[in-house]
Amino acid sequence: MKNFNIRFAKEEDTKLILNFINGLAEYEELSNEVVATEETLKESLFIRKAAEVIIGEYEGIPVGFALFFHNFSTFIGKPGIYLEDLYIRPEMRGKGFGKKMLSFLGKLTIERDCGRLEWSCLDWNKPSIDFYKSMGSIPMDEWTVYRVTGDALEKLAGNFIK
Repeated sequence: MKNFNIRFAKEEDTKLILNFINGLAEYEELSNEVVATEETLKESLFIRKAAEVIIGEYEGIPVGFALFFHNFSTFIGKPGIYLEDLYIRPEMRGKGFGKKMLSFLGKLTIERDCGRLEWSCLDWNKPSIDFYKSMGSIPMDEWTVYRVTGDALEKLAGNFIK
C-alpha cells in the first residue's frame, strides 16, 4: 500500500496513543471508562513493557494504532499475541489500513513463533465483526470473558492468606 507505513511506537508517541485510546472509547461509547493517563501509559508501555503499540501512518500522518501483548496457550505450549485494541480514525476507514495493520500483526505472530493471534470484539460492533471474519478469523462463541477489577479485585486479593 503506497504511502502507508507501520512502525513501533516510541515514548514520545504517548500523547498520540492516549488520543487514539480516547477515540476508540468514544466509538465504543465507553469514554467514561478511560482512566489511562500519559503517565500510566509511559510506565506500562515503555518502562514495564507490559504491552506494545504499532502506529499506522498515511503520508506521514498517524491514522491508527494497535496495542497488543503476549499471552500463553498451555494447550499449544507457545506464546500468542493478544490484540487489545485496533483503531483507525473514522475518516480513514475503508482504505485498507486496518487490514494492513492486522496483517502486520499476523506476520509478527509468525516471526515470534507464537501459536495464535486473538482478540475480543463487542457483540454489537457488526462492522468490526464483518471485517474480522473477512480476514479469516472465527468467533469463539463458546467462551465467555470474566473480569475482576476495582473493589472486587481488592476483595479477591484480600482472601489470600499465607
